[in-house]
Amino acid sequence: MSPAHRPPRGSGARTSRRGARPLPPRSHPAAHRRSRRSARAPRRTGAVPAVVPPLAHALAAALLAAACASVVAHGVAQPRVALAFAVLIAVGECVRVTLPGDREQAPIGAAAALAYALLGPLRGVPTTHGVLQVVAVAGAGGLLAVLPQALAPVLTRPPRRRVGRPWGDPVRRDTAARRLLTVGFAGAVFQPLYNDGLLDRLPLSGPAYGVFLAVLAALAALCDATLAAALHGARTGLRLPAALEDELRALPGIGSAIVATGMLVSLAAGEIGLWALPLFCAPLLLAQVSFRRAAAVRATTGQTIATLSRATELAGYTPPGHARRVADTACALGRELGLGTRELALLEYAALMHDIGQLSLVEPVADGATALLPTAEQQRIARLGSEVISRTGVPRRVAEQVARLADPCRGPDGGWDRSLPLAARIIRVANAHDDLLTAARGRGVPDPAGRLEALELLRLERGRAYDPRVVEALARMGSRAREPARSPAAGSAAGGGRGWMRS
Repeated sequence: MSPAHRPPRGSGARTSRRGARPLPPRSHPAAHRRSRRSARAPRRTGAVPAVVPPLAHALAAALLAAACASVVAHGVAQPRVALAFAVLIAVGECVRVTLPGDREQAPIGAAAALAYALLGPLRGVPTTHGVLQVVAVAGAGGLLAVLPQALAPVLTRPPRRRVGRPWGDPVRRDTAARRLLTVGFAGAVFQPLYNDGLLDRLPLSGPAYGVFLAVLAALAALCDATLAAALHGARTGLRLPAALEDELRALPGIGSAIVATGMLVSLAAGEIGLWALPLFCAPLLLAQVSFRRAAAVRATTGQTIATLSRATELAGYTPPGHARRVADTACALGRELGLGTRELALLEYAALMHDIGQLSLVEPVADGATALLPTAEQQRIARLGSEVISRTGVPRRVAEQVARLADPCRGPDGGWDRSLPLAARIIRVANAHDDLLTAARGRGVPDPAGRLEALELLRLERGRAYDPRVVEALARMGSRAREPARSPAAGSAAGGGRGWMRS
């Protein structure tokens, strides 16, 4: 055990009569009260309720049912136009792209649905479709896209390899519900104004009409981002502010292309008719190719990091699986502290490679526990590891986080070091927790007792070596460990798979 982790006299740590095997530390009654409070209120602050996805699905299904009933009762207005948009939506749903955070998007389908919701005159002839027909066409396009995949096992021998998520995947259902609700919102804002002739009575001719459509498209994009954040947060346990920040950051990328394409198609259709659909959606298809290449680069980066993380294990410097366990715990702590998807990805990269500097040691440290080394030596190892990481092509922030892993939370003057990255503080706690738990297992201590012992030792050093916020977040996670999970969360700590490194 590290001197930094050895409990002082009077701290409550006990040993057996012979001193050969430490007993679980006594807990203060206040700790028991904290544990009971945590058990009574296990949900983290700011978490999205788990009822949000079923509620969104039910609302989207009810809206689609009402739209289909209205179309059946009153017929389809401009059937040729509706069919053209439905086919384009279906084609767009079949050609999807994977975004960071393992989120799929159908840019062409989304742009076509938005264009139909904002469609006014078609080649100078007024259109008469309303809000419910907009929803029905968007739903029909999505259902048309399901048919090829549903019939593939029957028509092909052997069945082809599926691309992207299966259609029954919960995330894919979330995307479909978002599409219907967002299109319904855009149509509900535009179509009544257009069909009632209110737009003709307003000074919205020429550029002003384009600005009006741009504002409506931006509002629809914000609506979609809010729905996506709520659904993603409910699925993964990510806090709503962090999830919303992720979605808003993604808007300037593919989101802006979708909004611009939908607005341009609705504007151009008034002059050139249905030719606007292929003419303005073709550039968006080219943009998807670039996003696919970016996804391939992310996959290569993830494979490189996974290989480097195993170098210390194969060389005998760290126990097998240590880097993966530290990354899992670090990502769970990051979600507990409200980090977004991008910050979690960088955190996982740094956690996987946090021990790469140990390759500079002549002799391995016992069990890879660098906490046994002096602080200066720990900092030297962290700096060397940072230099290696900076040459791998990962973002610079990853190398900066690893370089500060061994730095204390307080400066020489005793004040709090605000320049220390939160990711470095998280990884230090996660690494120490795994080292202490591994040492407890080596002494034959059961996992539940070992986790309590590790947490107690970390609490003794909080405010000096470890950030109190991170230690308390680890304690809250432990209080929820015995509770059933709501759903498989996207991330390494919940799923135990590839974590936040997504292709």
